Amino acid sequence: MSGAVSLRDGVRIELSTGETFVADATEPAADIVGLSHAHGDHLYTRAPEAVVCSDVTARLANARREDEGPLTRTTHPRVDQVPAGHVPGSRATIVDDPDGTTYLYTGDFSPRSRFVLDGFDAAAVADEYDVDVLITETTYGEPKYVFDDQDVLEARIVDWLDETHETPVLLFGYTLGRAQELELLVGRSDRERLFVTDATARLNAIIEDACDVDFGAERYEEATTLGAGDALLLPAQTNRLSFVDSIAESTGALKAGFSGWAIEESFKYRGSYDETFVLSDHSDFSELVDTVETLEPERVYTQHGFADAFATHLETEFDLTARSLKNNQTALSDF
Repeated sequence: MSGAVSLRDGVRIELSTGETFVADATEPAADIVGLSHAHGDHLYTRAPEAVVCSDVTARLANARREDEGPLTRTTHPRVDQVPAGHVPGSRATIVDDPDGTTYLYTGDFSPRSRFVLDGFDAAAVADEYDVDVLITETTYGEPKYVFDDQDVLEARIVDWLDETHETPVLLFGYTLGRAQELELLVGRSDRERLFVTDATARLNAIIEDACDVDFGAERYEEATTLGAGDALLLPAQTNRLSFVDSIAESTGALKAGFSGWAIEESFKYRGSYDETFVLSDHSDFSELVDTVETLEPERVYTQHGFADAFATHLETEFDLTARSLKNNQTALSDF
């Protein structure tokens, strides 16, 4: 395996042909450019000329980066993508080097099929590809982060929405992914009206068209008055802003946060929430381990979250060659 994997501006793979592949770079500069999904921390600030990504990701990226010029999708004979199960449009990327090495870059991923998403299917990938090098996210790469079954997590949220039906609620989730999950959960509850911000409504329109789904949400306006039975979905980062406190105080609304981090009690207090629920777009620890065991790679590179801890776990428990990616590594000897 002659190729080198590094973390610089994005995840970079040097192929035996002398070509370079880069994924999720801020200013992509490579022979082959990939994009896993359209979350802001994976998107470019300068639009590349051609990108390997899903159609939904391209549409969402263009909506979120409209001032950076249009993103054009492309394909490449040595690059394939499969559903990553993270957010609408998300893809894991398989890169085949002519020297026989197969790389899999998961991006952010989850094996849980839910809502409008197909989960990442490691078994299907293993059937089609012999993955030599796995580059995986490890957001929840410690043993304490093991989540209940998806139907259990969802039922808790719907039950709470019903139990608090006489009180308006403010739900906080990322505009892409978590927001749409919460909208569909509200739709399964007895809540009468659901409101979203302009930013969420804009992404909703793309996802509704692409995934044949209707979120049933109205746009929240300054003149909107929240009452019993209403739910307002707000971007996660706004939970401590003064206008949110003003809405909560004037309407008596309850504030709820949703994240895999909600497995920790401190999440509730850090976010000043009235209630919190475990709901994640990422793999939990057991799912990360299962993915590695199923794919049986020769080498694993980890990034995000508990990258060091998960790499150490793989080395000690499975006798695998595993290293966490450090920014601006220049050679394999730096790992």
